[in-house]
Amino acid sequence: MNWESIYLIAFLIGFLFSAISFLLGFVHMGHIHLHGHHGGFHFHGGGKGLVTKTGGASPFNLATGSAFLAWFGGTGYLLERYSGLLALLVLLAAVVSGLAGAAVVFWVIAKLNADEKPLDPADYEMVGVLGKVASAIRQGGTGEILYTRDGARKAAPARSDEGLDIPRETEVVVTRYEKGVAYVRRWDDLSGQR
Repeated sequence: MNWESIYLIAFLIGFLFSAISFLLGFVHMGHIHLHGHHGGFHFHGGGKGLVTKTGGASPFNLATGSAFLAWFGGTGYLLERYSGLLALLVLLAAVVSGLAGAAVVFWVIAKLNADEKPLDPADYEMVGVLGKVASAIRQGGTGEILYTRDGARKAAPARSDEGLDIPRETEVVVTRYEKGVAYVRRWDDLSGQR
């Protein structure tokens, strides 16, 4: 096997993995996961690739590896086939080109993932949430409350925890949350202001 064949195979493998990744992401089938723990990294083929222990994106992932192979192979093949450069110079140019392609892909991934943060179940706990009744809660009936979470206004169906009427615009606290329904009590009752 000569250098030209090696470069062509590297290009085809890199291009094939890039195309498959693109198509899986395009049709929302990116739920294929490959796992393996080596040296503190976690490989996750569904999009982020290797993630460091601190949760930041790693430059070693399927997307950057595919880009490296495609650019390395493509550049190496073209230079080996159509230039009169020495094999060592072609190899050096191919490696530099592959690293540049991988760096661009990593930069794009890092920009896309910059605002992501790990989900914490405690951030979505409904018990203790302070809200306002948007639709009056009738005795034994269901109304609606509005509350703020992550800077966005949210709504939830609500019932009185005590089975009492709670008029619109009353501040309430969620005391329990079952099957998508918030059971609430008046804030005044809980704070002793009433």
